[in-house]
Amino acid sequence: MVAVLGPSGSGKSTLLRVVAGLLAPRSGRVLWDGRDLAGVPTHRRGFGLMFQDFALFPHKNVAANVAFGLRMAGEEPAAVKQKVDEALGWVGLDGYQERPVTALSGGEQQRVALARALAPSPRLLMLDEPLGALDRVLRDRLLPELRDLLRARGMTGLYVTHDHDEAFSVADRLALIRDGKVVQVGPPGEVWARPAGAWAARFMGISNIFSAEVRGGFARLPWGTVRVASQEVGQRTLVMRPQGIDLLPPDVDASGEGLSADDRALARVVTSTFRGGRYAVTVVLTDGSELEAEVETNRGPTQGDLFEVQVDPEQVIILNDYG
Repeated sequence: MVAVLGPSGSGKSTLLRVVAGLLAPRSGRVLWDGRDLAGVPTHRRGFGLMFQDFALFPHKNVAANVAFGLRMAGEEPAAVKQKVDEALGWVGLDGYQERPVTALSGGEQQRVALARALAPSPRLLMLDEPLGALDRVLRDRLLPELRDLLRARGMTGLYVTHDHDEAFSVADRLALIRDGKVVQVGPPGEVWARPAGAWAARFMGISNIFSAEVRGGFARLPWGTVRVASQEVGQRTLVMRPQGIDLLPPDVDASGEGLSADDRALARVVTSTFRGGRYAVTVVLTDGSELEAEVETNRGPTQGDLFEVQVDPEQVIILNDYG
């Protein structure tokens, strides 16, 4: 499963439509098993496509919806029934054949749409934000089911989304796209651990990005000196994960761990938001810069509280760009 991740307007859905043959590429080629698909019409590519709105026929029952593509392809009635029953079994909807789709929940409708896409056994299944209309709890439950289902069928998937949590959950490989260009490709863990640039880090939800002078295992910033797990030298961009920012009471000695003992930074809490077992805290530093931290505690800091900032060197990423 390859997830294409990017903001609205970045070209994700356009890329999907080019692969499907619904749009002709302005440049470049679409290759499948080494074959150039230029001129091959959509219905002859053997690809499946599933949209966010499911595009189910409200006047048809579940079986008729799943059978639609098979009948359009001229399959025999007996083969259609067998494949419909099989596809519904894959998605956990055995016995739903005669139910009207309008009587189903959102999650069940999503499964019907997935069964319809799977029934013809496509060589490639493309999914255009297929879970975007569902609530977060349902999405979190369906994502691993979708990933495991495609793996069990030995099927390749191309999954488009703007949600990085969704992409990380479903992907074997991740492609970050910006303004119509792929800026980074790799396993999700690698993309998360080593974003290709400041834009990639920001898009994945990391806002602690600063320009710093790096030398001898330290990075000097306007508000303090941070230890880094690197011997790089020169002007660099630092990305600090919120999970690596500790907020300590001013009377706690933090020497040798985060900011250097002679140049520790004081910070005042601006906002503190509870997020189930942890607090997302924004602090303002002495030079006016803001820093985001994640604090795991039952009682979060309150606005105006004063802390010393300590940074885990292992949670600092050094980049060569600020774009």
